Amino acid sequence: MYKKLMALICIVSITSCSELQQVINELPENTTGVSNLEIASGLREALDQGIDKQVSKLTQTDGYYKNELVKILLPEELQKVDKALRDIGLGNLADEGLKVLNRAAEDAVGEATPIFVDAVKGITFNDAKNILLGDDKAATTYLESRTQTSLYNKFHPVINNSFAKVGADDIWANLINRYNAIPFTNNVNPDLTDYVTQEALEGVYKMIAVEEKEIRTKLSSRTTDLLRKVFALQD
Repeated sequence: MYKKLMALICIVSITSCSELQQVINELPENTTGVSNLEIASGLREALDQGIDKQVSKLTQTDGYYKNELVKILLPEELQKVDKALRDIGLGNLADEGLKVLNRAAEDAVGEATPIFVDAVKGITFNDAKNILLGDDKAATTYLESRTQTSLYNKFHPVINNSFAKVGADDIWANLINRYNAIPFTNNVNPDLTDYVTQEALEGVYKMIAVEEKEIRTKLSSRTTDLLRKVFALQD
């Protein structure tokens, strides 16, 4: 019934997207057979599922390092360091330098869950409608807009401390000193804490977006009655 009503509105009125949104906003709550509360709760449940299934993977050893979707590579400034060290037979040292950057990110992701939980709890019905009618990563985009600053502030000191814990400080000091000692190279001194923090955040949101797309496009990923009921509206 909902699909037919939407099709009729589009054909007869030839509305723009904004006009369509206004029409949906004004529909009586029982037109779709799904209450406002259920729509908001369904979106919260979808995000919780993404956090539980995908973000938790990133906290494990090799959660970043062996996941090609989110593996943290070297910043452009350090790619020349990597190449130069490999050229002089220090490939193992270069590999270890890359690994410890990812280890620091894995260590930090555990700080994300409480911030995500608070953001998910704050989803209103109006937020939920916009998310439901949005693209395949609309819920992730919403979550990112509500959490990015808080997560950066949480991740940055954790990653800074993690560098010391996993030995990244010593490894990268050695790496950079070795590189800077190579004749005819320009010295480098990158802010690795900021870089890894930004990359770690990007990886978190990317994995949530993976789960959101699964829920939106695959019936088998809608693991509860509420998810099936709510996301049927956007099919």
